Amino acid sequence: MGEMGLRERKKQRMYQDVSDIAVRLFLERGFDAVSVAEVAAAAGISKPTLFRYFPAKEDLVLHRIADHETEAARVVTGAADPVEALRRNFLTGLERRDPVTGLNDHPQVLAFHRLLYGTPALVARAYGHLERSEAALAEALGGGLDARLAAGQIIAVQRILAQENWRRIAAGEPVARVEPDAVRAAGRAFRRLGEALPELRRNE
Repeated sequence: MGEMGLRERKKQRMYQDVSDIAVRLFLERGFDAVSVAEVAAAAGISKPTLFRYFPAKEDLVLHRIADHETEAARVVTGAADPVEALRRNFLTGLERRDPVTGLNDHPQVLAFHRLLYGTPALVARAYGHLERSEAALAEALGGGLDARLAAGQIIAVQRILAQENWRRIAAGEPVARVEPDAVRAAGRAFRRLGEALPELRRNE
């Protein structure tokens, strides 16, 4: 058991190290200007080995947000009021300046978001991340068309809230000025979701 745990930790470290090297190169020179072969060489691995970990070049960047794909699904699992649970989770993320909420002004976070949103290939690949997030959330909400419709609305709201926060901070506004508006906007958005999706609340 311990050996398997060590092997998994080494694998995850490899993912993280290679992704970090790739992102650094992409930030220095641009996503399109750096080849997969150059990333592999900088990481000290072969190109075939790199592709075993990352099926596409874009995945080298999106690895940083991959663990958020099932976050919404995890949050609503077992919750009597899924929308309220997601609201609390998003507000907690704002409070701790989680980069996924967009409310973070660390230079490396801002640079990563500029790379992500400013590279068409990454934007296109990120759409798959959103689809998988929606699918996982829909399954957690019970599956079926109604659950998929609800999941699509919820994931869209979270994405738009985060992008608005990032847009303002990237334009030069300080986090302290953006935060109160971000909290109010999240409150309004999730309240409207709750009103639009009352069937998600479970009677216990």
